[in-house]
Amino acid sequence: MKIPFIDLQAQYQAYKLEINEAIQNVLNYSQYIMGPEVKKLEDGLAAYTGSKHAIACSSGTDALLIVLMAMDIQPGDEVITTPFTFIATTEVVSLLGAIPVFVDVEPDTLNIDASKIEEKITAKTKAIIPVSLYGQVADMDEINAIASKHNLIVIEDGAQSFGATYKGKKSCNLSDFGCTSFFPSKPLGCYGDGGALFTNDDALAEKSRMILAHGSRVRYQHELVGINGRIDAIQAAILNVKLKYFANEVADRESIGQQYIDMLECSDLTTPFVKTDRNSVFAQFTVRSSDRKSMIEQLNASGIPTAIHYPQPLHLQKCYESLGYKVGDFPIAEKAAKEVFSLPMSPFLTKEQQQQVVESILS
Repeated sequence: MKIPFIDLQAQYQAYKLEINEAIQNVLNYSQYIMGPEVKKLEDGLAAYTGSKHAIACSSGTDALLIVLMAMDIQPGDEVITTPFTFIATTEVVSLLGAIPVFVDVEPDTLNIDASKIEEKITAKTKAIIPVSLYGQVADMDEINAIASKHNLIVIEDGAQSFGATYKGKKSCNLSDFGCTSFFPSKPLGCYGDGGALFTNDDALAEKSRMILAHGSRVRYQHELVGINGRIDAIQAAILNVKLKYFANEVADRESIGQQYIDMLECSDLTTPFVKTDRNSVFAQFTVRSSDRKSMIEQLNASGIPTAIHYPQPLHLQKCYESLGYKVGDFPIAEKAAKEVFSLPMSPFLTKEQQQQVVESILS
């Protein structure tokens, strides 16, 4: 039985009639940029997270960029974050001429270690970007407290954690700003690129809306230098359908993730650790092995796909050579990068498919 890594086709078939109708409606009235579908999506996202403002945009990367621009991050400013994440987290910092400053991760969750943040704060530090890795939110209370003490901005990179909760509150509504991605493989995904940013600050929301539309409120009148960061109406229409079923999908993700953990208890793999005051939406079900290469080969030989999120931490990437980091600077992240790999995961993973994955691991 061939097992998809993420079963987007099963999801489409489940909502096919509604998705097709939603797309056709956009085609019928031919308003492809902004329009009622985008407004409906933003209202739905705000209601879901409890945020005052949800602003849909062209990608999770652009969401981060818009937020940093709205906060007036300047060349030479420092932004503290994790080296164990996708490069979008830091490339937006670099694009503005600011400097990413890395902090090692926790050995169990692989999220940024809040206890190590304060020692990296300098007079140039302007913001902290914790990443909610693999679907579990970082220690936001501790991070927000540090930020408040030093008058810093906190931007949650929730590209992998939309739908997760932390102490009863939703990811993306836990700090000054939250950002997420609607890349197709994300917990809530569209059929192309898309994203959103969230805030409870009216002025910052208005500024963000201007930035994503070329810095304007009125066409051809540009108050700020902005970008083209709009989401298209077809993607918004697709997301509006999926959002209706998203709570059920989150529950299924949690259930499937816990089943994996239980079934792999006797294996040699290290399974995800989820703290008791939060949950994970298991954007990836990522395990660890000291013999990753052999395990991946064993699974692939059985027709089971895998992926590595992420094989090289950011401080060792060629594009950041100028920052002067070296092997050994962040040992926990470096060790994780050599051990992690992800198993097939989606809310549509069947019990039979999951059993086949587990049996291949245990054989």
